[in-house]
Amino acid sequence: LVSGSDDFTLFLWHPQEGKHPVKRLTGHQQLVNHIAFSPDGRYFASASFDKKVKIWNGKSGEFLTTLTGHVGAVYRVAWSADSRYLVSASKDSTTKLWEMPSGKRARETLAGHEDEVYALDWSPNGASVATGSKDRTIKIWKY
Repeated sequence: LVSGSDDFTLFLWHPQEGKHPVKRLTGHQQLVNHIAFSPDGRYFASASFDKKVKIWNGKSGEFLTTLTGHVGAVYRVAWSADSRYLVSASKDSTTKLWEMPSGKRARETLAGHEDEVYALDWSPNGASVATGSKDRTIKIWKY
């Protein structure tokens, strides 16, 4: 279990083993908005107001890499069912597609919304991503 906070940190927990966090994770420069584990459990991603997505080891909590490219706060992240891709939704009105785990640069920028992107998720078959925006539209992006 991982929790994120407005104090810019994350905590790794093992609730079956105790009531205290196992590890404190630092690195974000602003509050943490969202955390998502990859379906295979190998990684988790954290999205932050600092315009970055950070990738962490899903077991140890070890920091792995920072995904940069958004020019506004990152609100949400979602993993593909096969854990090979991550998408991120941002205040900058874009969604970015990252190839994992290497994803230093976005593989694709999905531009088309006219305002902040608040929501996103993959289709069950992994062939498309749906995004929802403050512009009052939902877009479906096919791969």
